[in-house]
Amino acid sequence: MENKVKWIMVLIILASIFTWAVVRHKEKKPQATTKPLIGQTYNVGVILPMTGDAAPYGEALGKVILLAEEEINADGGANGSKLDFLIEDGKCSGKDAATAAQKLIDIDHVQAIIGGFCSGETLAAVPIAEAKKVVLLSAGSTSPKLTNISPYFFRNIASDASQGSLDAEVARQRGYKTVGVLQEQTDYALGIYNVFEGKFMSLGGKAIREEYPTSAADFRTQLIKLKSQDLDALFLITQTSAAAEKILNQLKDLAWRPQLFIVETVAGDAKFLLANKEILEGAIGAEPQVDASNIKFQHFLQAYKQKYGADMPYPSFGQNIYDAVYLLKDGIADVGYNGEKLARWSRTIKNWPGASGQVSIEMNGDRKTGYVSEIVKDGRVQLYNGNN
Repeated sequence: MENKVKWIMVLIILASIFTWAVVRHKEKKPQATTKPLIGQTYNVGVILPMTGDAAPYGEALGKVILLAEEEINADGGANGSKLDFLIEDGKCSGKDAATAAQKLIDIDHVQAIIGGFCSGETLAAVPIAEAKKVVLLSAGSTSPKLTNISPYFFRNIASDASQGSLDAEVARQRGYKTVGVLQEQTDYALGIYNVFEGKFMSLGGKAIREEYPTSAADFRTQLIKLKSQDLDALFLITQTSAAAEKILNQLKDLAWRPQLFIVETVAGDAKFLLANKEILEGAIGAEPQVDASNIKFQHFLQAYKQKYGADMPYPSFGQNIYDAVYLLKDGIADVGYNGEKLARWSRTIKNWPGASGQVSIEMNGDRKTGYVSEIVKDGRVQLYNGNN
């Protein structure tokens, strides 16, 4: 009888230990709930290029996210629940972004991810997020391939369908019939080229393309081929301004000064424009519009400079990532920390007031907005009006 009592006591103790372990496990795992819990901390994933040629963008945008996180949590979070943004390195690579997404979802148990920045990062992360019912919001990926790709994906930046089409229209308005294109072999660059080439051809123009891999450092062969053509302009479709700088240096070596078209990653890099203002004088580009009179935009720039002691180097991208953090904060406050609920909520966003202006998301996941044409004058961009 005594042994039987001992065994019963042992079983009770083991059952208590098991129950305690289960409770502790549940406490450690963030809750996917439609009712925000006051005092709860919600992990939100972030995928940015923190290493490689695109690292300057990732580093600056990561700072924007931490700035917004600090502001939100100091103001009570999302209905009293703090947000913790966990940044993973996507390296501007589909493979690395997929690994980052798996880690954020399977280990950190996030219900929402901001990212990627590069289109290749996002294209790789979308199916992983969708399979786990995690919402994915990009503030930088512009590939047309992302339009309507998943009900779990949306972006608060316009598709490159706008950028490429605008560039083609400007080229024809200026009377250009043949434009050479030096295109990096990335999803982002290919998306811009496909739209530009299709629109330019429909307007009676012709695009002659040379491509190069991201690992390339010497572009002379492609440039010499393009120079031998009777070109009216040269369109540099690069993933980063780092690649564009190498190309510009080799244009100087070849003593070739063509009329240039540049992409938003170059047009939005203020330091790069100043450093290369002579060869970029008169270059045409397109960017998401920046409204310097917007009070939220002004606050964002001032807060960034106050916190980090320097100007935000990429305002057009920075405003979107700042808005992305606040969008998710509002979504969690409205429908809870739940990927399915947040995905449905994303399609209800209409005229949301942000640093980047009014944000509306269409049913295909794209932001309802476009780009504006710009021209480089004395190392700075200004709106292009057809006369300057």
